[in-house]
Amino acid sequence: MPDHRLKPIPTAIMTAALWAAFMIILLPSCHKEKKDMADAVKESDSLPDMRTLGVTSLVSDSGMIRYKILTDEWLVYTHRNPPFWAFEKGIYLEKFDTLFHVDASIKADTAYYYEKKKLWELRGNVHIQSQQGDKFDTQLLFWDQDKEKIYSDRFIRIEQVDKVLTGYGFESNQQMTEYQIFNNAGIFDVEDTAPADTARHQ
Repeated sequence: MPDHRLKPIPTAIMTAALWAAFMIILLPSCHKEKKDMADAVKESDSLPDMRTLGVTSLVSDSGMIRYKILTDEWLVYTHRNPPFWAFEKGIYLEKFDTLFHVDASIKADTAYYYEKKKLWELRGNVHIQSQQGDKFDTQLLFWDQDKEKIYSDRFIRIEQVDKVLTGYGFESNQQMTEYQIFNNAGIFDVEDTAPADTARHQ
């Protein structure tokens, strides 16, 4: 007659069953952990590849020294799309002509340089002084080195020897010798105070 009494489960089988149940519970959390780790690696891509403090540097273009950069902090992001340099603690830049004369000096609170595009983006209290002595002030300026063009769509103030020009939208050659304001807001004598922009200054 068959024996219907419960028999003890061998220890090896019990261990295997418990291990299988444990793995079923653990695997989803493992997958989650791997996803979190992948995200963390992705976040690290946003960190700068180079950080340099107290920089005074000469930058060459086509084998010739073209610019001098002074900044408290220079960050280089090579893994961002697009890659760029960042000068978020301010920048002072001098541009040289072929005879190593200063074509223009540029100051800004913040600057970004997109190396592949050869494009500068200058933000916050942007001030340029040309070799002729003209002074340009705005809050946003772009400098396209490939097109040899400097431009802005913001309010701009240009101080010449005898007069001050103001307006919105501006374009110039790299030497800052030929330029135009698209929407003139006024022309004033240097002795007069040109009105500050209140509508689009920021």
